[in-house]
Amino acid sequence: MSTAFKSGFVAIVGRPNVGKSTFLNRVVGQKVAIMSDKAQTTRNKIQGIYTTNESQIVFLDTPGIHKPQNKLDEYMDQAALSSLQEVEAVLFMVSAIETRGAGDNYIIDQLKKVKTPVYLIINKIDEVDPNQLLPIMDTYKKAYPWAEVFPISALKGNNVDQLLDSLVKILPEGPQYYPDDQITDHPERFIVQEIIREKILENTRQEIPHSVAVYVEWMRPNDAGKLQIEASIIVERDGQKGIIVGKGGQRLKYISVGARREIEKLLGTKVNLKLWVHVQSGWRDKATALNNLGYSSKNDY
Repeated sequence: MSTAFKSGFVAIVGRPNVGKSTFLNRVVGQKVAIMSDKAQTTRNKIQGIYTTNESQIVFLDTPGIHKPQNKLDEYMDQAALSSLQEVEAVLFMVSAIETRGAGDNYIIDQLKKVKTPVYLIINKIDEVDPNQLLPIMDTYKKAYPWAEVFPISALKGNNVDQLLDSLVKILPEGPQYYPDDQITDHPERFIVQEIIREKILENTRQEIPHSVAVYVEWMRPNDAGKLQIEASIIVERDGQKGIIVGKGGQRLKYISVGARREIEKLLGTKVNLKLWVHVQSGWRDKATALNNLGYSSKNDY
């Protein structure tokens, strides 16, 4: 007699830059969420799909919860908190290299309203002395009755398999929502936009804050047999446009080349990528602009 198939949804929440996207990419074995050493890298719910012969877990990597400063921040917080009501379990991820702070306490307060099991995930244990782990765990254990506590390294993979096994045990019997080989529900256009945005963050470092968005105008095969992609980079000020373009267009070229190579690897086809940079003052505080760029409480794409 075969074992019944189990499936369900799991949300990943936590302060910005604790490694949620790194964990998701580790689990599915391929990049579906962009990674950066800057806060607020993830802006949408990224669905990553982990499938075995016996089970399927659909992960929601939410934006890092933080005190909103503008309408974009409000959207990001709403996306993160709403996901807590839609899932079989919640993973609250913290960083072993950062002390518990007001941001963590704010999230814990939100978790007290959740009826589903909440796991404490202490990430980046590869960056601390093992003797430091127990005090860190004790700090959080006093704050909330966690279903389980897992110290992990999303980068190295430590204890990730054990965490997955634990999650599968609590999943209900259910259907396989996605095919075996599907690792995300986002369309290719979304992934391409995220890759371009990641390369912007990598190449501009601290010079460009998170006032940048990317919109793919269109994707289609060209006469040369390559996939033609044309995308717009949106910034808020002329000075930011100058930084992204760089002297003689050099920085924009680096961004384009890096993004093209990664898109080709992801899609398995040759790509011709063209990028334009546009200034749209105050777009993060304009509801119409946010909606056009895919940031809407009614549209998680």
